[in-house]
Amino acid sequence: MSKKRKWDDDYVRYWFTCTTEVDGTQRPQCVLCNSVFSNADLRPSKLSDHFNRQHGGVAGHDLSSHTPAPSDQSKTLKTLGVAAHEDALLQASYQFAYLCAKEKNPHTIAEKLVKPCALEIAQIVLGPDAQKKLEQVPLSDDVIHSRIDEMSQDILQQVLEDIKASPLKVGIQLAETTDMDDCSQLMAFVRYMKEKEIVEEFLFCEPLQLTTKGVDAFSLFRDFFLKHKIALDVCGSVCTDGASSMLGENSEFVARMTKEVPHIVMTHCLLNPHALVIKTLPLKLRDALFTVVRVINFIKGRAPNHRLFQAFFEEIGIEYNVLLFHTEMRWLSRGQILTHIFEMYEEINQFLHHQSSNLIDGFESKDFKIHLAYLADFFKHLNELSASVQRIGMNTVSAREKLSAFVRKFPFWQKRIEKRNFTNFPSLEEIIVSDNEGICIAAEITLHLQELSDFFLGYFSVGNLDEASKWILDPFLFNLDFVDDGYFIKNDLAELRASGQILVEFETMKLEDFWCAQLTVFPDLAKIALEILMPFATTYLCELGFSALLHFKAKSRSCFNMSDDIRVAISKIVPRFSEIIEQKLQLQQKSL
Repeated sequence: MSKKRKWDDDYVRYWFTCTTEVDGTQRPQCVLCNSVFSNADLRPSKLSDHFNRQHGGVAGHDLSSHTPAPSDQSKTLKTLGVAAHEDALLQASYQFAYLCAKEKNPHTIAEKLVKPCALEIAQIVLGPDAQKKLEQVPLSDDVIHSRIDEMSQDILQQVLEDIKASPLKVGIQLAETTDMDDCSQLMAFVRYMKEKEIVEEFLFCEPLQLTTKGVDAFSLFRDFFLKHKIALDVCGSVCTDGASSMLGENSEFVARMTKEVPHIVMTHCLLNPHALVIKTLPLKLRDALFTVVRVINFIKGRAPNHRLFQAFFEEIGIEYNVLLFHTEMRWLSRGQILTHIFEMYEEINQFLHHQSSNLIDGFESKDFKIHLAYLADFFKHLNELSASVQRIGMNTVSAREKLSAFVRKFPFWQKRIEKRNFTNFPSLEEIIVSDNEGICIAAEITLHLQELSDFFLGYFSVGNLDEASKWILDPFLFNLDFVDDGYFIKNDLAELRASGQILVEFETMKLEDFWCAQLTVFPDLAKIALEILMPFATTYLCELGFSALLHFKAKSRSCFNMSDDIRVAISKIVPRFSEIIEQKLQLQQKSL
């Protein structure tokens, strides 16, 4: 880390004053043009160069009679007509930085595009006086960067305060990805109770510097809480998604978390059941899937083939001319790939013939097309399931119900398939023309559905309520006979059901918000219910965060810390602008 430079009172002779950031970093600010420079520029050579180039040097500004003594610096600057930024100008600077981060724009867009455009518009529409006023708004690259950092720290401080004040243990979701610069990023979101509602907020996005093992993820996660002086046992649950060696249910991360916090509930993301489907595929169906992958790689992996493919489809007038890449990480890709391949089967077959590909024999066989149709239909059902749990506020109970409903369809599908009824698989039904074809694929489908049903119910076990706990979902229609007479909450349940006002609240509020509202009236009931509803069911918020990461970590800006920008961009908490500006002005006054 580079050494921080210190302000010297003699620097006033170059018409500079000192601004101090929240972390104590001192930065020079020109009192003539209001430009703020980095701490590295806090040296006479840099200040003199700016003064000479931008403001005519000594020839333009005779400072011989105005050089202030250190003790009289503030008075001398005011005599020269220099004062701290006005509130309006400072607020405008912060508001623009906020919008810049929300729109995921580069920090340089202000001084390179927005400010020049605004000055031209102000001169044309409002006149030169307005232009001079607008020109005083500080919008340099460094200023925007520092503004975003300050707003990010304010948002983080609010989140940490809410976590400490939450009456319940918080839920965490954690996921890892690799950005375009091959840097592994660990992202976390938090769910906590605030003012009678459940709130979900961004927590952090930090790089894993060396290896990406579970112990590395745990160390980074634990260090974040230690840094901000929050006990790790504030976490009641953690939902992870990743390889078994890193964030899977058998990873070192899970082992260390359960050792550090014995009461914690560890869940695995319900958003990615596709990998489990692949593990249970019979051999012929798996070979068909791998054939699809090889075909896509043949077309997309070679630039000439990709260009010829697009030209071929444009020539024959087909709507689709771009294939999706196969990927293990994005859960919707496999279903969309299979659907596209099936819809463009004949055209892709012609293209492979035209290119004399060795994939033709496997691709144009009748068995492959039948297997492809089933895979396209089944993964379409799977995508619909994943999309149904892909929303903010999804809890493990609701997600588990959707998954159970999906698995309960398997026996009905199997019975229909045994009778050669392929209604649930429309693409397959479209191409089955003989009983022999139906018999062949029916046996493979039945075997696949049976193995998949057992695998799903064993893998996704969290969120499955026993009969005595289903009062959480509907305390008014629940049969109290299922609750043991010695159970202390039975009296509370009976009393709650007698209230007409609480019934109205239950019918008009979300389930989580309803139980939050009952925390003061029926604390025992509410606490038990919210401990079940608090854990995350998916890492969907992390997926959204990784999408934002694509905007921030690009080739043109691959060397900067993204955590602050991402926090301001995706957080629902608004920075406390008045407090930030007041603190900024106080620091400026102290530096004068």
